[in-house]
Amino acid sequence: MLPRHRRFLGICLVLLTVGLASFFILKSFQDNLLYYLTPSEVIAGKAPEDREFRIGGLVVTGSFFRQTGSLTSQFVLTDGSASIEVSYKGILPDLFREGQGIIARGKFNSANLFIASEVLAKHDENYMPPEIHAMETSLE
Repeated sequence: MLPRHRRFLGICLVLLTVGLASFFILKSFQDNLLYYLTPSEVIAGKAPEDREFRIGGLVVTGSFFRQTGSLTSQFVLTDGSASIEVSYKGILPDLFREGQGIIARGKFNSANLFIASEVLAKHDENYMPPEIHAMETSLE
């Protein structure tokens, strides 16, 4: 084999390896991608059917219900124009309360109920740890 053919074969092998590595990296990113949607977008049909996604909104006042002796809770999540019923089994975050913004991760079941595997409570943009807030007020 001529050196020129060996070099060409080496370059083709390197390009093939880089192409395969890029494919697997991009495939991995796609598998781990989580979409964030609002209740209006979910009702409009933009939610993926075969995978988990995140949904965010406010917990409707008066909609929270916890089954007695269980960690299963249900509440309604809204964005102001559409609402979705959410079920979660587990310990809710300390900041969780009605009227508070949350993000839930999960997917729909056959009864069109959003089954959350994780619930995150959002705080407002003015949140400040109590220690820093106390220091700031003492300086004023």
